[in-house]
Amino acid sequence: MHLSEGILPLKWAGFWSVVALPFVAKGISQVKNKIKQNPYFKPLIGLVAAAVFIISCMPVPVPTAGTCSHPCGTAISAILVGPFLSVLVTSIALFIQALFLAHGGFTTWGADIVSMGVMGSFVGYFTFILLKRFKMPLFVCGFFAGLLADWATYATTAFELASALHGTQPLGFSFLTVLIAFIPTQLPLGILEGFLTGGMVSFVAKRRPDILEVLKNV
Repeated sequence: MHLSEGILPLKWAGFWSVVALPFVAKGISQVKNKIKQNPYFKPLIGLVAAAVFIISCMPVPVPTAGTCSHPCGTAISAILVGPFLSVLVTSIALFIQALFLAHGGFTTWGADIVSMGVMGSFVGYFTFILLKRFKMPLFVCGFFAGLLADWATYATTAFELASALHGTQPLGFSFLTVLIAFIPTQLPLGILEGFLTGGMVSFVAKRRPDILEVLKNV
């Protein structure tokens, strides 16, 4: 994530776009209902989208993988607005980054949505919910949500690259090769995102507990 423009063959680019489409469509459907139910939800979505855009705008090049590495911010957005809306705001952030910053590409937009938006959001969201049910401290729930969402994003990216580009090599070998290429940068960045998510969730719970209570995420 962000996969470079043209790095995926068109059939794989199309495949990942088809996979991403129902998640984005569900997010669009949910955003209309949420805004009707909660007047404050519209600015909240805007703030969350801005946070995802900024957090994911600090790329660290990974030449051996043909892409770049960075925090994602999708665990935070999934916890605050839910996983489907998180996919939606992520898709918007990715589109703007591809259009104006040359981060990622248009043919790889669907694959980037799947790795960062879908996997990052759902892994982060359900990790948070699961740990909260086990009565873990809020910061710990947020930390592991951010950590695992980040690592899941890059594991998915590694699979996307390996599945499309492994050629005559076994898929598993190519997947491990790309995954290992991410480790030097993404291992510490994932931990950093864990602290960022835990701190952000704790801050929101103290200053605006109504946001988490109304969304029924805590």
